[in-house]
Amino acid sequence: MSVEITRLSNGLTIATETMPTLESAALGVWVKAGARDEARDEHGIAHLLEHMAFKGTTKRSARDIAEQIEDVGGELNASTSVETTAYYARVMKDDVPLALDILADILLDSRFDDEELEREQQVILQELGAAEDTPDDIVFDHFQESAFHDQIIGRPILGTRDSVKSFTAGNLRAYLARHYTPGQMIVSAAGAVSHRDIVDRVTAAFGDIADRPVVSGARETARYTGGEFREERDLADAQMVLGFQGRPYYKRDFYAAQVLSIILGGGMSSRLFQEVRETRGLCYAISAFHWSFSDSGIFGVHAATGEEELAELAPVIVEELARAADGIGEKEVVRARAQMRSSLLMSQESPASRAGQMARQLMFNGDIISNAELLDRLGAITAGRLADLAGATFLDAVPTLAAIGPVSHLPALGSLMEGAKAGVARPVRAAVNG
Repeated sequence: MSVEITRLSNGLTIATETMPTLESAALGVWVKAGARDEARDEHGIAHLLEHMAFKGTTKRSARDIAEQIEDVGGELNASTSVETTAYYARVMKDDVPLALDILADILLDSRFDDEELEREQQVILQELGAAEDTPDDIVFDHFQESAFHDQIIGRPILGTRDSVKSFTAGNLRAYLARHYTPGQMIVSAAGAVSHRDIVDRVTAAFGDIADRPVVSGARETARYTGGEFREERDLADAQMVLGFQGRPYYKRDFYAAQVLSIILGGGMSSRLFQEVRETRGLCYAISAFHWSFSDSGIFGVHAATGEEELAELAPVIVEELARAADGIGEKEVVRARAQMRSSLLMSQESPASRAGQMARQLMFNGDIISNAELLDRLGAITAGRLADLAGATFLDAVPTLAAIGPVSHLPALGSLMEGAKAGVARPVRAAVNG
């Protein structure tokens, strides 16, 4: 497998990885613009724009787009995240030209028909209703809103009912013109692809588009604030997310934070799963995660439990986080590194995963990280370094808490954190770069 990168004169980047044994390919266009790039009065427009891209161009109707890709057995989809929007396809190798043509068409020539817009607004309103009815999903929205209080990066991606209903075709075109520029776009492809062929076709479709600078100051710098959200609901179980400030993409301790999340809650052998679920039986689901953004991050734990167990569960979770600052076992580090290594390398065997991985690395790291470099970074993560990271992350930081359901027994956040810190010794270790 070989990665090749070409940058066109207008700033658009093309990355490919040829996988000679495959008969299919995954390809897409990743835009370095997402929900946090909306203006204050544009809440939800990035997600709506993603929906509208499939609703017709001047030469293809919405039905034409769906039928042409499915006529060849292909798949076409899109997704909006906090910082990126992606439009991608999976096809057989002979149908790569068709997929690229459709992707270029929907990104460069969408009609934004008023009737289609009204119809898609209704679809998103249904999504909003479904999200509100799914506590184990919506609790994460409230968690991020609390972690980044009164900031665009903290807002739910879907928007609100009022904001979604307010958008016009002109609003969509204005957002697209500001952010969908060649310098903000990466075409990434993996599988049965030829780099030269992809470059030629992308150049023909996108090469004549002049780059435009993104509006200065449009993206606010993220400020992790921490905070708390509780909503009492008459539900069978309680959903709780507790978190702290994490690390940005590919900055110091990014990989260490990922490894720490695996040790604490990344599987059935993790500390939280063993102590909270297996030994104490305090919840039916528990996991740890580390979300990164370009300039900040969040380290969190999600748990689902019954009303009566919540009062004991929350302190035990915090105690386990605090205990990590006392020390991490070498066996735990080896196991977590192996899990992360396997996950990353296995994902490279999927063309779709690899195409997305390359696009994100180019956006947030500026280059593709080789497997050798990746393994070197993982190998440099020691037990002492992880314990230091745990202390800095959990013991002296502002927490964020979101809880939905029968949460009246959940302890106050302040007392929860103070009680867990008591008696935790923190040895001083030399810092490790990387």
